Parts: sequence; structure tokens; C-alpha cells
Amino acid sequence: MFNFFRKKQSGSARSIQVDIHSHLLPDLDDGVEDYEESLVIINGFHEMGYRKLITTPHIMQDFYNNSEASITQKVKELNAKVAEAGIPVEVLAGAEYYLDDHLLHKVKNRSGDLLTFGNNYLLFETSFMNEPMYLKEFIFEVRSRGITPVMAHPERYAFIYNDFDMVSDLIDREVLLQVNINSFTGYYSKQVKKTAEKLVDKGLVHLLGSDCHNLRHFEVLKKARQEKYYIKALELPLINYNL
Repeated sequence: MFNFFRKKQSGSARSIQVDIHSHLLPDLDDGVEDYEESLVIINGFHEMGYRKLITTPHIMQDFYNNSEASITQKVKELNAKVAEAGIPVEVLAGAEYYLDDHLLHKVKNRSGDLLTFGNNYLLFETSFMNEPMYLKEFIFEVRSRGITPVMAHPERYAFIYNDFDMVSDLIDREVLLQVNINSFTGYYSKQVKKTAEKLVDKGLVHLLGSDCHNLRHFEVLKKARQEKYYIKALELPLINYNL
């Protein structure tokens, strides 16, 4: 069991300088519309003290059929524009993988590289309503490859906030949990906010992410930084601090 799953950190809150979940590449998913919007948002992150952004377009068969190569190329293009604009922020390539049979097959058959970040962390999401029938199999297969699965925004999944014991099972299987910062504002729903707060209270938040798709999300993000539970979450031993 990883030693950072249960421990807490004392002392004053710290600031996050690395975001690990965003959709800042145009024409790939439901994120920003163009590079101009990307640059406005990235400059906003810089003004908030961020130095690195891991942008994570959706990879979802039949909806967002992106490849690791296409994402990497887009990030190179974006970084060139960021440098040209004089914004001192580094953008790295990542992905938000949707857990479907296509992803499971890719992991089991080791067919191609996966876009991981940090210490071989893999960001994934699932259906919002029902637990995928192969969730546990996927976790096992990913772990067997030496990759640590990171579940994106668990507070938004009905199968988790309706059965919070599910969280303990995920932790026991060494899954990391990434909470969306905007969840602390009630932006998604009151239930999502409540679940995010419960995860913080129990010390079960391992990473925070913006999940920023557009300027509207970014405006909420700026306000979220004043929320009580966002500030409380900063006291946890977040992996963001070590990326």
C-alpha cells in the first residue's frame, strides 16, 4: 500500500503550481474552441501561480478518437504559441482515457503507449451513472504494467456518491483519486460538492485538477480558490506538489 494514501500533512496550506487535468487543445474534444482561448486561460493560470499544465484531451472510442501521437503534436504547437506569447508556463501532453472495452483491450494487449504523467500516473474516467463491469479488471491490468491509475473526478460519479464504500475499495486497489477544484463551489451539483467535501474530510484526495474546458470553467476556478474546502484540501499531501 502506498504510504501517501492514509497520511495527513500538518502546517499551513500550500499553493498548487501544477495542474494535471485540462482540455486546452482545440479541435480534439469538448474543450477550448481555438488557440486564442487556450492562451487566455494559460496566462490566467500563470497569474494564479501555476508553472506547469498537463493537458488531457478525452480519448473515447467513437466520440473523441484521439491518438497519443496527435495529442503530442498538438501540445508542441501549443507550446510554440505559449512561448511566442511570452507566458512562462510549460504544457505537457496527457490524456483523459474513457474506460471502455477499447481501452481495456489496449491495456491487456499492451498495444501501444499510453500517455501517462509524473510517476507513471494514468488519468481515466468512467460512466457517470453506473460502475463499469470491468473496472476492477482494468485496475488490475493497469497496475500489472507498473502504471498507477488515477480516477478523474470520483465525486461526480453516482455509483460513488450513492455507495461511498466504493471509495475504500478503490483505495485498497491502489487507485488515486483526483477531485475537480470547481466541485467545491457546487458548480456541478450540491451532491457533487458534498461528496468532494467528504473526500477531503477523510483525507482521500490525492490530486486536485481544474478540468478546465473553457473560459467559463476558468472563471469558476478563480472563485473556487476561496472556498473553505479547497483551502482545506491544500493541507493534504497532494501529489501536485511533487510534479
